[in-house]
Amino acid sequence: MDKRFEGKVIVITGGAGGIGRAAAVRFASEGARLVLVDLAAAVLEESLAQVERAGGEAVTVVADVTRLGEVERYAAAAVERFGGIDGFFNNAGILGAVSPLVDYPEEAFDRVLAVNVKAVWLGLKVVGPAIMARGGGAIVNIASVAGLRGSPNLAGYVASKHAVVGLTRVAAREFIARGVRVNAVCPAPIETSMVEGLESGLNPDDPALMRARMSANIPMGRYGRPEEVAALVAFLMSAEASYVNGAAYTIDGGALA
Repeated sequence: MDKRFEGKVIVITGGAGGIGRAAAVRFASEGARLVLVDLAAAVLEESLAQVERAGGEAVTVVADVTRLGEVERYAAAAVERFGGIDGFFNNAGILGAVSPLVDYPEEAFDRVLAVNVKAVWLGLKVVGPAIMARGGGAIVNIASVAGLRGSPNLAGYVASKHAVVGLTRVAAREFIARGVRVNAVCPAPIETSMVEGLESGLNPDDPALMRARMSANIPMGRYGRPEEVAALVAFLMSAEASYVNGAAYTIDGGALA
């Protein structure tokens, strides 16, 4: 595989999860040095092991991405260990409750907005200037097809992902003068534990039936794989995407076509 990220330092939040881990392995295989951030310490170490098996070098930081001090701490760890930051996959996120809008729990709504929106904003706020100080680079935020349409029973998640697309567009316009491109990826269902939770939430008695129904709404007839999302993230982070800024790329098997 081409070493498009040789000598580059990339921070990944949500580094313990399916998409975050796949992205970490992809970047490692292309020469990047990584800072992997998550609250799940034990699972984060499994991501580190996979990165090392791919020939990469990484440091892990256990942090709550919804708190400014913790975001500053993971950014500082990147600078201390590797000298700076060149790229940022702003990937941490949660599904939240699966419930009709009028029954959606307030505490669940607050938590989803904290992790999926506030943490993305804090990451842009702190890591963006660090990349500028390095002379420029790229940021990819994790959104969703749910950020481009409505999805019943997912009020918090849908609201949060629409907000991520909006933050992406604001940052893209503000940061580009300092050499930092900002884009978002918008996956449809991907083979992750989050989507398993969605299936169970929508149909507790028969999650497999819900999987079949959701797959049937995708022209390609299947869920995506984390590695497929990682490939798109790597492209958007690379010099090959040098004129791509402020975009919200769907990766959905044609679901929104």
